[in-house]
Amino acid sequence: MPKVVISGSTCREFTGGISEIEVTADTIGRMVRELDQRFPGLGHHVAEFMAVAIDGVIFQDAHSEKLPENAEIVLIPKIGAG
Repeated sequence: MPKVVISGSTCREFTGGISEIEVTADTIGRMVRELDQRFPGLGHHVAEFMAVAIDGVIFQDAHSEKLPENAEIVLIPKIGAG
């Protein structure tokens, strides 16, 4: 199962402090929906404010990106441009 690692403290507020979560999802979009079902509000927060790294490769706005079975997914706060 893919493992999600939450690096931002804001996301951990949704999970009650949990920083690692196993998911059954096979794409980023499904992972976001699964996180939102398990921790209401987290999926929206991830979609709006987080970048996603899959096994060390960072993706932004890539909902259809596949998640390998034993992938490590790290949620990283997006850096705003200004």
